[in-house]
Amino acid sequence: MILYDLQCKKGHVFEAWFRDSQTYEAQVGAKKVVCPVCGSKKIEKAPMAPRLGRSTKKGAAEAEPAPPAPVPAPPAPSPEAVRYMQALASLRKHVEANCDYVGPKFPEEARKIHYGETEARNIYGEATPDEAAKLADEGVEFQPVPWVRRDDA
Repeated sequence: MILYDLQCKKGHVFEAWFRDSQTYEAQVGAKKVVCPVCGSKKIEKAPMAPRLGRSTKKGAAEAEPAPPAPVPAPPAPSPEAVRYMQALASLRKHVEANCDYVGPKFPEEARKIHYGETEARNIYGEATPDEAAKLADEGVEFQPVPWVRRDDA
């Protein structure tokens, strides 16, 4: 089994296992490898760090590590899943561009805005499930959002 770092035409990097290099070539050539972020089928190998072995003392035998157990390739994401991830990524960009990040002080800041203690503004941050339940009980308007990871990391 071979683990490759792959990259789509939009620059998303992901990993995939293949039986051998010929299997990689055949699957990429048949457009069977799909970017899990954007659904692109234009895939190529990303730059990878070489795996370096340790040197041994003369005459010392070193046992070869066992090859990794075969890992089946994950199924290609459905078109609906790709659209969902794209929509969530777009939502994240919109929120980051149009709202103030208040981090873990989100419940406190949301209450201040709700009760008129501070000027109303768009905010985002973190809240525990317990804090979110308390905000909802108080009638504070907010919306939990499933946050997707950034592609620029």
